[in-house]
Amino acid sequence: MGVSGAGAAVPGSRGGPILIVTGVSGAGKSQALKILEDFGYFCVDNLPTGLVKNFLEMLNKPTNSVPAKVAMGIDIRAQAFLDDLPKVLEEFRLRGYRYRILFLDAGEEVLLRRFSETRHRHPLSARALLDAIRTERVQMTKIKEIADKVIDTSSLTLGELKEAISAFLGVTHEREMNLAVVSFGYKYGLPIDADLIWDVRFLPNPNYIANLKPLTGLDAAVERYVLGSPKAKAFIGQFLRMLRDLIPQYIREGKSYMTMGIGCTGGRHRSVAIARTLAQELRSAGYTVREFHRDSEK
Repeated sequence: MGVSGAGAAVPGSRGGPILIVTGVSGAGKSQALKILEDFGYFCVDNLPTGLVKNFLEMLNKPTNSVPAKVAMGIDIRAQAFLDDLPKVLEEFRLRGYRYRILFLDAGEEVLLRRFSETRHRHPLSARALLDAIRTERVQMTKIKEIADKVIDTSSLTLGELKEAISAFLGVTHEREMNLAVVSFGYKYGLPIDADLIWDVRFLPNPNYIANLKPLTGLDAAVERYVLGSPKAKAFIGQFLRMLRDLIPQYIREGKSYMTMGIGCTGGRHRSVAIARTLAQELRSAGYTVREFHRDSEK
C-alpha cells in the first residue's frame, strides 16, 4: 500500500506524532484512551472522516491551547475512516504530521466472554456475535498490517495494559495514586464518586455539646474533642495501616485515583475532623491529597 505506519518526519511537524488507537471491538480501546488521557494525551474517539481535515487545521493553529499529544480512537463504526485510510494518512503527511498506529487485539473466546459479561452490543450487531467478531477481524486486517504496535489484551490486567502502552510510547509515568478525602453527612446521601466509604458515627458526637454544636470539624475545639477519643485514635491508626497495604496493590492494577468518603450523621463535626486529619497524615506520607467537606456548612 506504500504507507508507513510511523510516518516520515516532515519539516513543520508540531509536537509528537498523532497516535491512532484502533483494534477489534472488545479489545480495550476505551480503556487505552483513558490510559492515554492519564499520560497527558488529548483524545478524540471515532472522529468522522469528513472532520479529519478540520481537526488537523485546528491542531495547526498557533495557540497555547493546542494539545502537544493527540490520540484518535478509531473502530469499525468509523467504516469510512477505514475505507479511506490511505487518503487520511496522506492528509496527515501533507499537513506535516507524523503518526503511529496502536492496534489492540484479543482472542475470540475472550471477546465472546467480554461481550457476554458487559452486555454491550457489538458494532456489527445485525450478525450473530461470533460471526460479527470474525467479520470485524477480517475488515480490520488492513490497518492491523500497518500498525506500529499490536497488543494482545487477552490476558492483560488494566495495570499491565498501562505498562504495555507506556513501553510502546517510550514514556515513563509515576506509579502513584492521587487521593481525595471527602467528608459527608449520611442524612444528605453518599458521595456518588467515592470508591471507599467509612462510617465514623461510632465516635462521640460534638452536636450534643452546646458550645461545639454551632462549630464544624474545622474548628480546633471540635477537632480536639473528636480526636481526643481513644476510638478516633485507634481508627486513624488502623485506617492508615490499611491504606499503606492497599494503595500499592491498587497502583499495580492501574488505578490512578481514589476517592474516600468519611461520613457521620450531618457531615459537620466528626467526619470533617477525621477527614481533615487523615488528609494531613496522607500528605505527610508523600501522597497527593485533595480534601473536600461536602456538608460542613449545611
